Formats: sequence, C-alpha cells, structure tokens
Amino acid sequence: MTNTLSFDRLTEEEKLEHFMQRIQAGEKIEADDWMPEEYRKTLIKLISMHAISEIMGALPEKEWVPKAPTLKRKLGIMAKVQDEMGHGQLLLRVAEDLMEPYGKSREEIMQDLFSGDLKFHNVFHMEAPTWGDAGLIGWLVDGAAIISQTNMLDASYGPYARALKRICAEEVFHAQHGEAIIMALAEGTEAQRSMIQDSINRWWEALLMFFGPADASTTGTSKQDITMKYNIRTKSNEELRQDFFTKYIPRVLSLGLTLPDETMHYDEKEEKWKYKQPNWNNFKDIIKNKGPKSQDRLRLRIIAHENNAWVREALSSETSAG
Repeated sequence: MTNTLSFDRLTEEEKLEHFMQRIQAGEKIEADDWMPEEYRKTLIKLISMHAISEIMGALPEKEWVPKAPTLKRKLGIMAKVQDEMGHGQLLLRVAEDLMEPYGKSREEIMQDLFSGDLKFHNVFHMEAPTWGDAGLIGWLVDGAAIISQTNMLDASYGPYARALKRICAEEVFHAQHGEAIIMALAEGTEAQRSMIQDSINRWWEALLMFFGPADASTTGTSKQDITMKYNIRTKSNEELRQDFFTKYIPRVLSLGLTLPDETMHYDEKEEKWKYKQPNWNNFKDIIKNKGPKSQDRLRLRIIAHENNAWVREALSSETSAG
C-alpha cells in the first residue's frame, strides 16, 4: 500500500523514468501496471494486428481443406487452421486487457478491421491458387513468422511474451507441415516441381515485404523504433529480413529452385544479403485493402462475424446472468 501511494505521488515524468528503468532491467510489465500511453497504444495496435492476421491468415489455407490431395493432408491443413484461429483468440484477449481503460473490447477490433482502420498482414492479401501455395505458406510464410515472433519472445509486456511462447511452439509444427508438402512436391514430377517454382515466383515480393520497410522513408510510416525503444522487440525490420534470407535462401536453392531476383547474392565484405527492393507502392496498396484477395477475405470475415452474432450474444447473456 505504501509503495502504491508513493508511486501515485510521482509526476508523469518520474513515472516514465521508473517505467523505463523496469523494462531496461528486464522486468515484465503486466496489464494492471502503470504504463505510458504511447506504450499502451503501440501494444494495442501491434497485438490487435497480430491477432487479426492469425485469423485472416487461416482463410487462404481454409480454401485448401476440401481440395487437399489426401485425407492426411486434409487433416493437417484443418489442424493448422484450427491452431491459427486459436492464436487469434488468445491474442484478442491480450489486446482486450490493454483496451479496458478505454472501455473497448474485441468488437471494436473487428469493426476497425471491417472499416479498414486495422490492417492485417500483407501476405494474407495474396492468392493461393495451387497446392504449392499451400505448402509455401507453411514453409516460408510461417517460417518468416517464426523469425519475427521469436524476436519478441522476451518482450517487455508479460502477457504478450507468454502468449508468444505457446504460439511459436505451434508455428514450428506448421512450418514443418509446409516443408513436408514442399519436399513431397520437389521429389515428384516435373509438373509438381514447376508448381513450387511458380509459387515462389508469385510469393517472392510478398515475402520480401513480410518484415515491413527498412525505415519510415520507404512507406511513410514505421513503428519499429518505438517497439525497440520499449523492448518489445530487439531487431529491426531489415535485420529480421536478413535472418530470413540466411535461413531459407540456401534451402530454396538446395531444391534446385531459383529466386526471381537475379541480383540476389551474399556480400562477404558487408556480411549481408543484397537484393532487389520490392515495389513498396504495392505494399501501400495492400495495406489499404487493395491487394489481390483483400476484399474477398474481408467479405468472408464479415459474413462469418454476422452469421455468428447469435453465439456472441448468447455467451454475453450467459455471462451477465452468471
């Protein structure tokens, strides 16, 4: 009680200084702790987008449940979709705790998605027309997600860090599932190998954009400096992209596949991968929901939200009565 009273007497500047000392010392911030508005709003935006991206990311793979080539593959895709939806629900709960001081809930998050105020990840605006795309999403898209998310496993916000531990553990299985699909195709017919190559060509730009722009000058906005300042993450967008290249380019090439970038190479002197920049204007269009499948995916999400309104209402009434 004495410590609480003492803290309440601090000025805003003193509270911020105390807060920064805590996160720099490696302490975890919890939902009921004091935090600066910038930190809270940054977390709400980050975690809400992560949650929605998990949910929206299930949609291109959901399309392949009835079309997967074998029962085993159907069950694998179904389990993966179920996991992704569960990740989204877990993260929405983390975001809701942060939004409580504003009197907001996950319903506002969904409405922000539908209005375009809340974005979902650029890769989930893309088409997935072949079985090769289904495999590539698991292998390279989930692989990129693991690199991004493990970077935040020790995030200063405790509830998010703990949620990520579970999510990352399951994403490893998703990546292995995708890799198994790719390996089976790579060992198959020439047509199946061509299917993988076509998928890599189709997804390459989206994969480059996965980690976001190197800095705000590219697209006009970037939150990476803020998230690094508050120890939510430890690496920049470009560092994460370089980690992705180092892990996956040798694997892609080992399968006899090619990269749709003739300039791509590792510079021994600079110790970094050199590559052709994607068209960041395409990225700007995608985050405005003008991607190849943006409107179709949003429409599916809106229909599901409307059709299941009765479930949310029933659960809400039961909770109130209890």
